[in-house]
Amino acid sequence: MKLKAALPLIALAASACAHAQNPAPAAPADTSFRDRAPSEEIVYFVLPDRFENGDTSNDLGDFTGGPLDHGFDPTHKGFFHGGDLAGLTQRLDYLEGLGVTAIWFAPIFQNKPVQGPEGNESAGYHGYWVTDFTRPDGHFGSRAEFKAFVDAAHARGMKVYMDIITNHTADVIRYAEGDETGYAYRSKGDFPYSRKGGIDGPAINEGFAGDEDRSEANFAKLTDPSYAYTPVVPAAERQVKVPAWLNDPIYYHNRGDTTFTGESSRQGDFVGLDDLFTEHPRVVEGMIDIYAGWIRDTGIDGFRVDTARHVNPEFWQKFVPAMLETAKAAGIPNFHIFGEVYRDDHDNGYIAQYTRRDGFPAVLDFAFQQGIRETVSMGKGTYILNELFDGDVLYEGGEEAALGMPTFLGNHDMGRFTTMLRWDNADISTDEMLARTKLAHAMLLTLRGSPVIYYGAEQGFVGDGNDQAAREDMFPSRTDSYNDNTLIGTDATTAVSNFDTAHPLYRLIAELSEVRRAHDALSRGRQVVRHYGQEAGIFAASRFDPEDGREYLLVFNTSGETQSANVSLGYDARSFETLSGTCPAAVSAPGSAAFTLPAFGWAVCRVSERAE
Repeated sequence: MKLKAALPLIALAASACAHAQNPAPAAPADTSFRDRAPSEEIVYFVLPDRFENGDTSNDLGDFTGGPLDHGFDPTHKGFFHGGDLAGLTQRLDYLEGLGVTAIWFAPIFQNKPVQGPEGNESAGYHGYWVTDFTRPDGHFGSRAEFKAFVDAAHARGMKVYMDIITNHTADVIRYAEGDETGYAYRSKGDFPYSRKGGIDGPAINEGFAGDEDRSEANFAKLTDPSYAYTPVVPAAERQVKVPAWLNDPIYYHNRGDTTFTGESSRQGDFVGLDDLFTEHPRVVEGMIDIYAGWIRDTGIDGFRVDTARHVNPEFWQKFVPAMLETAKAAGIPNFHIFGEVYRDDHDNGYIAQYTRRDGFPAVLDFAFQQGIRETVSMGKGTYILNELFDGDVLYEGGEEAALGMPTFLGNHDMGRFTTMLRWDNADISTDEMLARTKLAHAMLLTLRGSPVIYYGAEQGFVGDGNDQAAREDMFPSRTDSYNDNTLIGTDATTAVSNFDTAHPLYRLIAELSEVRRAHDALSRGRQVVRHYGQEAGIFAASRFDPEDGREYLLVFNTSGETQSANVSLGYDARSFETLSGTCPAAVSAPGSAAFTLPAFGWAVCRVSERAE
């Protein structure tokens, strides 16, 4: 494929303005939004390519030719569909109405447009096949348009989180021996750095003491990358990566594909993507320089870090503090960094280790996601949620740190919560799916953590599966496998624009977001579990106002039948104010309140009167 000359930034920005419905507001003088703690944010996670096409002139990116050259094919679920930064900017009213206070989007860096074996190609619409870490992908817009989007969001008091990758690039490096071996992983024991092509090969890298000595002096002795495989870079791609140091194979592990287990989990190529040698001090320095530049130049508010568990802890121990220091110097005191540590388990011990050993301030709360799935979708006992929250003490910083963990119900990798409902419940009706989905969002928006709404959830999207099957278009789709989906809460399909502010899920999320923002207990308040059982049914937790200690009682029914329970609470509580659902007017006795909730119902109650 052949790159076109990049258009000047001014020309690209002018193109975007010509297509924009509303000009981007200037950056605000009031920066009080910076003072919000991560736990106070209501986050919207979106793939820019699938949200809104605000500028059709960039649909082919910086490329010419056919779909296998530029990657644009809106009929194919694995190719670019046309969404961009201009579209995100145009739809800020919609997001603000939903109650969103922070926008997290999939990576926007320049990607290799298409890769994969012949007949099974797909495109980098998702953003994870980076070739140039210093600019947005041409399919999304220019760096100037990115800054305009950040400024427009900030003008509304909304933060912006970037999704970043530090441990791999697009699949550019090949191995001379790769085709005959299937790119199988070659271990450090069988293929040490000291021999070329295995323990019986000729000596190389004299004096190199292995990757556990991470000093510059030691790595200066690593000069030959052909210890396991012989790296080969196609001529057309030898200078495709930016910054330029990324084009040198010496900065990659070059050991073959990961099996996601053992040593290969951190040393192998992630589904064929070129795996960076993150133990190398030049790689550490280079990644710090790249992302510190994005913070300083654009004023973003946080990073979601991709594939965090596939990187050696020592990398994070340097990278994370460097990012926090850069942000603080740039006047961003609450810069949020959260790592992706994928684990289908409501026991949060596994993900918590990354806050202790690796130094992440937060991790995506996969334990919360699994706990909600097990109780709301799979019908397991509500004791699951007690076990989940009991584990909050395991995070570095304990239960207070857990307040800032980004919680979610589904995402672009594992699939949508509605899809899981179908997987877990044979012959479930759309009405029951809607009821369970509403309950799950009520829990998401009131229990501890920083809630993340996966784009399209507020429009009742129901995907066919995970990955590409969970990445539908919000603007009118031309993808058949999306358009035949039956959505919930609406008669619409993905073949039409889905920005309906009257959708019952949009309204519910907006209402609960408003309640959350109005009551600090629901974003910054300590949480105490009050009621749970061995079967599906009532789960209850209290949250406390961080200033005056006033109690809020959250009660949920995960059962498909009406349930009643006497729920314990503080002995000073006397009466309630209903914030959502149905609350009793008063306690039954000091320390106890009687609740009766319909199937998949909930109650958010504020103690309005306390004993003196």
